[in-house]
Amino acid sequence: MRSPVQTRSQVGTPRSKRILDLAVTLPLLGVLSPLLVLIAFAIKATSRGPVLFHQPRVGLRDEPFTMVKFRSMIVNAPSDDRAHREAIRAELAGTREPQSASFKLADDPRVTRVGRVIRASSLDEITQLFNVVRGDMSLVGPRPALDWEAEAFPPEYRRRTDVLPGITGLWQVSGRSHVSTMEMLRLDLEYVDRRSLWLDIKILVRTIPVVIRGDGAR
Repeated sequence: MRSPVQTRSQVGTPRSKRILDLAVTLPLLGVLSPLLVLIAFAIKATSRGPVLFHQPRVGLRDEPFTMVKFRSMIVNAPSDDRAHREAIRAELAGTREPQSASFKLADDPRVTRVGRVIRASSLDEITQLFNVVRGDMSLVGPRPALDWEAEAFPPEYRRRTDVLPGITGLWQVSGRSHVSTMEMLRLDLEYVDRRSLWLDIKILVRTIPVVIRGDGAR
C-alpha cells in the first residue's frame, strides 16, 4: 500500500492540468508556426533525410509512446551509446561519480550544422508540443525516459510514471544538464508528490529564462 503522500500525488488535478496544457500549447503553436516552418526548411535544405525524428519513450504508467523532435543528426548516424549506458548504470549502482542527467557529446560529429543551433537553443524540442496536444505528454512533468533508462532506474523511482512526462520540469529549472541522474530522479519524485496547477505555472515561468539563456543545453 502506498503512503498518503503517494496516493495524493496519484490523484492530482488531471482535468485542470489538461486545460492548462491546451490553453498554453494551442496558442503557442499558432505563434511559433512560422518558426516551425523555418526550422523545417533549414533542416531539409542542409541535410538529407526527414525533418522529424521519432523516438520511443516511456510514458504514463509505463506505457510506451513516440516522442517527436526536429532531426538534429545525420541520417543513419551510427548509434553506439554503450559508454553512456554503462556510465548511467554505474552511477545508479553507486560505483561511479554522478553523471549529467542530459548526457550529450560535445562536438558530436553526427550532429548537423542546423542541429547544433537548434539543440543549443532547445528548438529541437518544440515539436513535443504536438505530443502535448495528443495527450502523450504534458507541458510539465518528469523527463520521458528511454526504455533502457527506465529499466535501470531503482524501483523506488518508478512512481515518476504516475504522471504524464513533460517537456519541462523541476530538474530543467534546477540546473538542467548540470544535474546528475540521481538528482533528476529525486526532483521527479518531488514533483510527483507536490504537483499542483500552481506548481506547473511556476515551473513554466521559470523555464522561460532557462531556455533564453540556453542553460546547460548542447
